[in-house]
Parts: sequence; structure tokens; C-alpha cells
Amino acid sequence: MATILAFAGSNSSTSVNFKLVKHTASLIQGHKVQLLNLANFPFPMYSADHERESGFSNSLVELKDDINKVEGIVLSVNEHNGGPSAYFKNLTDWLSRLDMKFLEGTKVFLMSASPGRGGGKNALEIVEKGLSRFGADVVATFSLPSFNHNFDLETGITDSELKELHAEAMNQFLAKI
Repeated sequence: MATILAFAGSNSSTSVNFKLVKHTASLIQGHKVQLLNLANFPFPMYSADHERESGFSNSLVELKDDINKVEGIVLSVNEHNGGPSAYFKNLTDWLSRLDMKFLEGTKVFLMSASPGRGGGKNALEIVEKGLSRFGADVVATFSLPSFNHNFDLETGITDSELKELHAEAMNQFLAKI
């Protein structure tokens, strides 16, 4: 039994990516899943001055420790103007200052969701490339377009083709951890 950390790269209280992560985590059986809502983790914008003057917050150190304790991560990233959100970029900036290889050896199921037809694919592609810099092994990806049309809070992914693609990606991830 592996331990999996599940979170969205968003600090929005209404994040569609967190809803997708929460749904995905509910489908995982036979493993311990820790679900984090990063809307509860306010981090200041990274700057060398802030790091020098204030160091690292307890929340950041605890998040890094949580990451180091797991075999896998389920992560869904949001997209702002064709790229990952400033919040997620800021989070990886802070984590990499604690340890550049903070994801070393960690298997990742990377997802994205968006109310638009693109499904956050641009952010997903950028983050997929970037996570390897921190040591991650992205073993599966999934993008959910038109979130409000293809997702229901009670039943999850409603489009049968997308539901099957999600299940295949999740199973690919679970087979690797």
C-alpha cells in the first residue's frame, strides 16, 4: 500500500482543479490518500529578500515533509492566460528553495481542468516539463475540458470517453507506485 498526496495547484476556494483532485482521490482504493486543499495555505510571493529576512514558513516546511513521505502525487493544475497560475509557480519556487529536488523519485499523476474547451492543456504541458527539474516522474496525464459541462459533483466525470481516459491514466499511475 502506497501513500499518495493529492492537491490542486490553485489557491481558489472554488477551484475546479481541486474538485477534480477530490474526485480522483475518492476513486483510489488500496492506498492511503492525503487530500490537501492549498486554498488553506497562503504563501507570500517568493523573493530572496523575504527568504533572507523571514526564512521558510512552517506551512511550507510541513508541505515539503508531506511530499517527502509519499510515493505518489495526484496534482491538477489550473491555467491563467495560457500558463500555470502564479500561485503554483510561487509554490514551486518556495519548495525548490528548501530542496531543488523536492520531488525526487516521486511518481506524479498530473491533471488539468478548465471551464474552457482547452482543459488547461497549456498549463499541463508547461508543468509536466517543469516538474522533472525537481525530480518528479510524471507517469500519467489527463486534461478535462469544459469542466462545467463534463463534471458533476455527485457523479464525477460525466462524458463517457473522458471518464475512460481518466480511469486509464489513473490506473497507469497506480501501477507505477
